[in-house]
Amino acid sequence: MYISRNMDHWNTFIETLRTAFEAGKEQEFLTLLLTPDERDAVGLRLQIVAQLLDKNVPQREIQQNLSTSAATITRGSNMLKMMDPDFLAWVKEQVDAKTKP
Repeated sequence: MYISRNMDHWNTFIETLRTAFEAGKEQEFLTLLLTPDERDAVGLRLQIVAQLLDKNVPQREIQQNLSTSAATITRGSNMLKMMDPDFLAWVKEQVDAKTKP
C-alpha cells in the first residue's frame, strides 16, 4: 500500500500528531498545517468513507449527496479495498458513533 514518498517525514508527522492529540492541541496543530480548503477536503473524505462503508448508498448517490466528483469517490473506494477489514470495521464504528443520535 502506498503511504508516502518519504516515510521519515510521514512518521515524524504521525508522531507529532500523536503528541498534539495527547496534549489536547490537535485543533491548533492541524490548523497550522492545513489550509481551510485542505481541512474541508479531509472532512469530505471522512464523509465519503463513512458512506462507502455504509454500503447502502450507491457511489453515484454519494457523489450527488456530497457534491463531489466521481473520481474522488472512486479513489476512496479503491483505498477501502486495500485496507484491513478489521480496521475498516473500527472506522465504521467510530464514524457511526459520532454521526448517529
